[in-house]
Amino acid sequence: MQRTIHGAVLRLVEGDITQQEVDAIVNAANSRLAGGGGVDGAVHRRGGPAIMEETRRKYPQGCPTGSAVITGAGALRARWVIHAVGPVYRDGQHGEPELLASAYRRSLELARDHQCRSVAFPSLSTGAYRYPLPEAARVALRTVIDFLGQRRGSLEEVRFVLFGREAYEQFARALEELLPETQA
Repeated sequence: MQRTIHGAVLRLVEGDITQQEVDAIVNAANSRLAGGGGVDGAVHRRGGPAIMEETRRKYPQGCPTGSAVITGAGALRARWVIHAVGPVYRDGQHGEPELLASAYRRSLELARDHQCRSVAFPSLSTGAYRYPLPEAARVALRTVIDFLGQRRGSLEEVRFVLFGREAYEQFARALEELLPETQA
């Protein structure tokens, strides 16, 4: 599923983010940038130790929730890894939507600042951080649609690489709700 926004493509695919041939992939990182499970573990396993070495050297204090930092991509097909720190979901009343949107927005800014034409995102905060998938999908897509609508920078494609059919279907529903095909 895809939509075009001011000449840029917003695409949803089901798959493995570590296999994407894009300029940058976004890693669902923790605030210590210490590696972990899920997407984070897969990125570090497939990308190799160079990514962790660079994060430790460049960002010894980690990265605050709602922000992102960038490193090289090690052995991955991408040039860059953007380490985005989404919020742990409590109840939606503790700034979670704003922090999640901020993590996506900062990732897009880093991609733009590094002249990326393509970037691939996972669904941030919906695994171990327990953000409800339907809500997270709306926040993620709204943030990307708004960013692309302002047509700032070099981005030609923003791809959401979703792990599993449920995640894909939730994002597809949210995209149809936010940007119906008849309006795209």
